[in-house]
Amino acid sequence: MHYGLDIGGTKMELAIFDNDFTCLEKTRCATPTADYPAFIRSVVELVEEADSRYAMRGSVGLGLPGVVTGDGRALSSNVPCLTGQRVGADLTLALSRPVALGNDCRCFALSEASLGAGKNAQRVLGIILGTGLGGGLCIGGELYAPDSQLAGEFGHLGLHPKVVQHWALPLLNCGCGLSGCAETYVSGAGLARLYQHFSHQQADTYVWLEHFRQGRPEAIKTFDCFMDALGSVVAGQVLVLDPDIVVLGGGLSAITEIHQHLARAVAAHLFKNVAIPKIVVAEGGPASGVRGAALLGAKKEATI
Repeated sequence: MHYGLDIGGTKMELAIFDNDFTCLEKTRCATPTADYPAFIRSVVELVEEADSRYAMRGSVGLGLPGVVTGDGRALSSNVPCLTGQRVGADLTLALSRPVALGNDCRCFALSEASLGAGKNAQRVLGIILGTGLGGGLCIGGELYAPDSQLAGEFGHLGLHPKVVQHWALPLLNCGCGLSGCAETYVSGAGLARLYQHFSHQQADTYVWLEHFRQGRPEAIKTFDCFMDALGSVVAGQVLVLDPDIVVLGGGLSAITEIHQHLARAVAAHLFKNVAIPKIVVAEGGPASGVRGAALLGAKKEATI
């Protein structure tokens, strides 16, 4: 068996996969965000309960929000108690088995490159459009993950000045400590901010989508701005990474209008005659990231 854990700011979910990485079941519990020992205990309980049910010890991989540094320390704003901790080493000791850690967006990219929409492509760029913005690159089915673990944090590049100027956007502060990060505009929270900027009313993404499909002018303007911003971000990654396919995940990828119009938005930020890679929605759906975590765990166990 192979266990993948998706660690979120409110809940953690353990998914159990067989050797073909078919999901057999899932369990979840609240994430202890302020108590590190409680976090370790919660993970251990989830894993040991799964071991007991299947009468075997599964491999373990975790997908974390944030970055795992080269010396094994986590940096996470969503789960503050993890920051500065050697989560992998501590769990390896507590569970008496190797434990793999990876960024949740990179886990998503690995899952889709290995078993999902990008499994037949050489260079796969996975992009998560959800609470935040980030992704990962896989080459030949292997995740590009240097020691710094920063590859894929393009949500914290500055939004293109041309987009900011054209739409007269305010300079927004990001939770990472920088200002003007693309993630503050191109994400679920960013979309809500854009709608508030144009409509001068408080509204979340769900309200915006309802108004957009009703044809309200401010909601349509918000969509056009959001797509221009997203197109500039993806175009930048295309120019740097030259992927064969771009796979979209996260909550916003379920909005049909976004992935239907993305190729055109990307083309607007590229010079003429540049081939735009195929852009698709993840085959693995919401389970794709946790499957990637399980893949990391299986790969690490196989090398021990």
